[in-house]
Amino acid sequence: MSRIGRKPIAIPKAVKVAVQNGEVKVEGPKGKLSLRPHTAMSVKIEGGNIVVGRPDDERGSRSLHGLTRTLIVNMINGVEKGYTKELDVNGVGYRAEVKGKELHLTLGFSHPVVYKLPEGVTAQVTDEKRTHIVLSAANKELLGATAAKIRSFRPVNKDPYGLKGVKYSIERPRQKEGKSGAK
Repeated sequence: MSRIGRKPIAIPKAVKVAVQNGEVKVEGPKGKLSLRPHTAMSVKIEGGNIVVGRPDDERGSRSLHGLTRTLIVNMINGVEKGYTKELDVNGVGYRAEVKGKELHLTLGFSHPVVYKLPEGVTAQVTDEKRTHIVLSAANKELLGATAAKIRSFRPVNKDPYGLKGVKYSIERPRQKEGKSGAK
């Protein structure tokens, strides 16, 4: 049996949860999120906890059981505390700037890269060199997709000698040693 799926989810005081017509709606201080789980999964609120059920012990049902519970937990954590992802821009002349709902990146191309942030995602450039980007959102999936899209404009792993580009702050890419020359 799925051990994760069987655990009940405690509902925090600052969060409101409603289950209507097969849709789970979560509302908290950081925003509102909704999820329509797979039709085979049943979601119920019992005594201040959310309980996710499954119809049988088939392999597909077991995996959907744990997935559904995890998605609901991510929604609750997102509307209560929020999620953040940090990116670093490395390279001579490389920088980032936030203008309204757009992120302007100078990444060594002949033109600046302008990325319109999706609804619900905010960005900040935190240091004086304008090379550290902090993205925050209530929706964990949307935040990860946004960070991956920004990183894809100039990934660091394409240049293993100079490490120029955009990378996650926790990422440690391998750097190759240059030519050693005459001994």
